[in-house]
Amino acid sequence: MSDITVSQAIDAIYASIKNNNEDIDLHIAALKAAMAREGVTEAVFEPSKLAQPNRQGRKIMQSYFKKKGVTVGFSA
Repeated sequence: MSDITVSQAIDAIYASIKNNNEDIDLHIAALKAAMAREGVTEAVFEPSKLAQPNRQGRKIMQSYFKKKGVTVGFSA
């Protein structure tokens, strides 16, 4: 896995979401590694870029990412 930044990993996750969650687990793992390298404790996503930007969709995303070891937050 190449060394990518947190923002690059988040962009890859947005692309994966647009492609029906293709390779989402690989992108989450890359995000987790980038967060560890950069000392970031929470990945912040823009709800407008999600497939389900409503509360239920955000909670599902938070739950799935938490199972993978990534804390997710959302921008206002």
